[in-house]
Amino acid sequence: MRSFFVTGTDTGAGKTALTAILGAAARAAGIDAVPMKPVQTGVPGGRRPSGDLRIAAAAAGWSPAPGETDLASPYRFARPCSPHRSAALAGHVISFRTILRSFRALRARHDAVIVEGAGGVWVPVAGRRTMLDLMQALRLPVLVAARPGLGTLNHTMLTCGAIRSRGLELAGVVMIQAGPERWTALMQDNLETLRRFGVPVLGRLPHLPDFARQPRRACLRALRHPQTRWIAPLLRA
Repeated sequence: MRSFFVTGTDTGAGKTALTAILGAAARAAGIDAVPMKPVQTGVPGGRRPSGDLRIAAAAAGWSPAPGETDLASPYRFARPCSPHRSAALAGHVISFRTILRSFRALRARHDAVIVEGAGGVWVPVAGRRTMLDLMQALRLPVLVAARPGLGTLNHTMLTCGAIRSRGLELAGVVMIQAGPERWTALMQDNLETLRRFGVPVLGRLPHLPDFARQPRRACLRALRHPQTRWIAPLLRA
C-alpha cells in the first residue's frame, strides 16, 4: 500500500473520517498503516494522540510507540484557528522541514502513512506557504474528501484543479455523508456530474454513526457496507 495525503474541499468535509476508514481497512488487511496529522489546532499537547489524530489512531487500533505521537503530530496548538494564526499565537513558526523529517521517520517504521491535512488546499500554514505547498513537498498521491450536497461541484472542481496544477497525483475523490440523511437524487447527480467533468470520484462513504465516540467500531461496521468497496483497490495500489 502506498502512503496518501488526505485533504478536503473545506473544513468539516470529512477528512478525518476518510483517514480513519482507510487506516482501519489497511490494518484489517494486515497492512501496518498509521495516521499522521502534521498540524492540529484547538487541541492540547501531551504524549497521547489528541484531536483528529486520536480518532484516526483509535479507528486503526494503533497505539503509538514512545515518541511516535510527536512524529505523527509534530505541531499541536491550543487555539482553534488556521494553522498559521494558531502557531503565531503560540509563538511558533511551522517548519516544513520538521514535518518532512517526521513523515520519513514514521514511514521508516511502518508500511504506509496516511497524512491528514488541515482545512482545504489553500489554508495558510507558514508565511505564504499553504497546505498545497505541503502536499507538493511530501509528493504523495492525494485523496479528497468532499461533501455530497449543494455547493460541492464548485468546491470539488476547484480543489482538484489546484492539486493537478502542481503536478500532484489526484488519487481520487470520496463523497462523505456527514449526517444520517438519506442519499438523494441531487447527491447522486453531483457524483455523476463530477465524473463527467473528469473528476475521479471513487465512491462515497456512508454516515458513520457514533464515529467520534467509537471510531473503530464505526469504521469496521462501515467496511461491511457495499458502498465502501472503493477502498480495496487503494490498499493494493
